[in-house]
Amino acid sequence: MYSEDLDQRLSSELRGDLQRAVLLWMHDSIRRDATMVGQALRGTIVNLRIATEVLCSRTPSQIQQLKPVYRSMFGAYVENDIKRQASGYHKKLMLAYVVTPRHEDPEVDAMMVETDAKALFKAGEKWLGTDEKTFIRIFSERSRAHLAAVNSAYRSTYGKPLTKAVKKKTSGNFEFALLTILRCADNPGKYFAKALHKAVNGWGPWGKDDTTIARIIVTRAEIDMQDIKAEYIKKHGKPLHDAIHSATLRTMFGNDREFLLSLLGPNY
Repeated sequence: MYSEDLDQRLSSELRGDLQRAVLLWMHDSIRRDATMVGQALRGTIVNLRIATEVLCSRTPSQIQQLKPVYRSMFGAYVENDIKRQASGYHKKLMLAYVVTPRHEDPEVDAMMVETDAKALFKAGEKWLGTDEKTFIRIFSERSRAHLAAVNSAYRSTYGKPLTKAVKKKTSGNFEFALLTILRCADNPGKYFAKALHKAVNGWGPWGKDDTTIARIIVTRAEIDMQDIKAEYIKKHGKPLHDAIHSATLRTMFGNDREFLLSLLGPNY
């Protein structure tokens, strides 16, 4: 009751980006994720990219916790909303990814890693066509540690990272989902540092993307923001805090910007 009353008060007193960011920040991490996926799949404007990024960047335990919360918030199963909004191989991958149990142990089976690397080469770059079912099976059934090892084995055996094969042989939301799964298996901090760099530098047709900046900061602040900041400065030679401050000077109000910067923590 208290939380609902506070939500209503903040909704009436705040506006725009700050309202959305603060209301999202008030929730625990699982409810935040459920909120974003629900808004992306059930909103007036469906945004499959956001739903895909949230689900494909989360651990198996986070996804399993999200599903009942999603059901209680929206009165629907997330699987059914994916079926309704997604299509093709993207839909098949997303459904498999949210329903298939995967262990989170760091140990991997070296023989299975080699087998999967060979299977993915055969399914993709070896032939003219693409065996999407093999990509879906391996990417939805294997642990993060296993997929990271497969990526390394693929590079060692075939002289290029698995991400290159995914880009070459797939496209659209299916490609985006595969790349998100693989990159977050390998290094989630690096993945989100790259996503923030794109957002603050205006890559793409819409220029700077304040919505993506806010979404990533709010959802990763309590999880791996220090890793993201370290990856950002290693790659780009400047603190993430400075990059976001400069990028949002003309696009965000002062309070909006200061709230997000406060979630980043110390400026280094």
